[in-house]
Amino acid sequence: MSLVKKFITVGGATLGSRIFGFARETLMAAALGTGPMADVFYAAFRFPNLFRRLFAEGAFNAAFVPLFAKEIEANGIEGAKRFSEEVFGVLFSVLLLITIVMELAMPLLVRWVIAPGFADDAEKFDLTVRLAAVMFPYLMSMSLTAMMSGMLNSLHHFFAAAVAPIFLNLVMISALFYAIYYGADPLATAWYLSWSVLVAGVLQLAVVYIGVRHAGISIGLRFPRFTPNVKRLLLLAIPAAITGGVTQINLVIGQAIASGKEGAIAALQYADRIYQLPLGVVGVAVGIVLLPELARSLKSGHIKEAANIQNRSIEFVLFLTLPAAVALWLLSDDIIRVLYERGAFNPNNTTLVGSILAIFGLGLPAFVLIKALQPGFYAREDTKSPMRYTAVAVFVNSALSILLFPVLAERGIALAEAVAGWLNAVQLFVVLYRRGHLTWEWSLARRTVMLLVSSAVMGGVIIYLSHRWEPLLGSGSTLLTKTGVLGLLILIAMVVYFAVAFLIGGVDLGMIRRNLKRKRPAPAPDAKAVNGE
Repeated sequence: MSLVKKFITVGGATLGSRIFGFARETLMAAALGTGPMADVFYAAFRFPNLFRRLFAEGAFNAAFVPLFAKEIEANGIEGAKRFSEEVFGVLFSVLLLITIVMELAMPLLVRWVIAPGFADDAEKFDLTVRLAAVMFPYLMSMSLTAMMSGMLNSLHHFFAAAVAPIFLNLVMISALFYAIYYGADPLATAWYLSWSVLVAGVLQLAVVYIGVRHAGISIGLRFPRFTPNVKRLLLLAIPAAITGGVTQINLVIGQAIASGKEGAIAALQYADRIYQLPLGVVGVAVGIVLLPELARSLKSGHIKEAANIQNRSIEFVLFLTLPAAVALWLLSDDIIRVLYERGAFNPNNTTLVGSILAIFGLGLPAFVLIKALQPGFYAREDTKSPMRYTAVAVFVNSALSILLFPVLAERGIALAEAVAGWLNAVQLFVVLYRRGHLTWEWSLARRTVMLLVSSAVMGGVIIYLSHRWEPLLGSGSTLLTKTGVLGLLILIAMVVYFAVAFLIGGVDLGMIRRNLKRKRPAPAPDAKAVNGE
């Protein structure tokens, strides 16, 4: 199977999850708007979600997958099963300890980390503590889910791991339907949502566990022992946990600063949900597929194949994210109006969230490139270098957020995150190139310029049509009219972009398909030397 097909498999499942996520956020906007209960719920949910990204997705996609791939190459499925059980025993014990400590320390965490701005409002502060306490065990389920997802991805079973996140949205949508149907007040709705997060975590764990069993591996619970493999995993996972969650770290920093203004947290969250669609469908798909592919190529000594996979992945990312960034910048208000403007979400909210989304759009290519570049380090078991670049990006984000928030409010926080994202992506690219892990291709540079030109032409068409159709896209139009016109505008923009890109040589799908076919040349004679073995 080619990488393109693998990207489509994971991206398609992720797209399904994001569509359900949109439905969830639309119901959330109608039920809670940008009021105090929305702020409280999102603040409480951000913390376990941060830890999920740091210690689950970040750490295990970066550290566990290369080691698991090495075990498969060296000792087959039986060796990989033994390694998985060793890791599972330690991970389960550590997560249980972390959960207990965090539950006990939740009041301090809310006061100093999650939402310092709530400290002066006793009711909001107390409710945030209680909701966060209900949702924090979600971390335990999701961390174990991430480990099993890493196993499935390394075994080339991508679908179960990609489809599992859909269950979070399905359960939360069910809770929102229940709340709206029975006319629950915002407080009760927030409680329903909190318990639904915990239930969803258990369901997601069950889905990937069944997937692992179906893939031929049965995991038993072993007494935790710090074997050499587990120690190696921990050494890789700690910096990777920080690196993999850079976007979430920046969001938490922004949330802490934004908690000083009512409605700011919810506004940032609504915009974040929109740009997470292309980030998830393209970035997450590329990151999930690319890491095990690079790891197994390098362990087998296929150095040229690994370099080709890396470059074609960058090309694939730019092909899809450059036009998405332009579209988000130009259509941000229209997108927000169609998706959210109803119930408690009014036109003023649309203007605010739309401006935040437009700024996030500027950073979208960088956020996705990070997902495509980090595997170049992780596959070589280097998790410390990306951590250093992440630290620089987080520092810049924090400084800019503090400087810009008094001037631009929520928009300042979004701008700081976009700048930090580009800084991080540039650092990763330059270092990979200097180390010789990224091969410079003039053809790739030329196609990138052509993709920028294609995106600019598409942007001109969007500006022209959106101006002509402005009355049909405004708040006075019916939802059906707005949705239909926006959908038609996006469809025309896509046709224009693809047509121009093909016409001027910005992309050649035939070439991409040929280059992304999984070919296994004979291992190089010096494979062990190349891999440091």
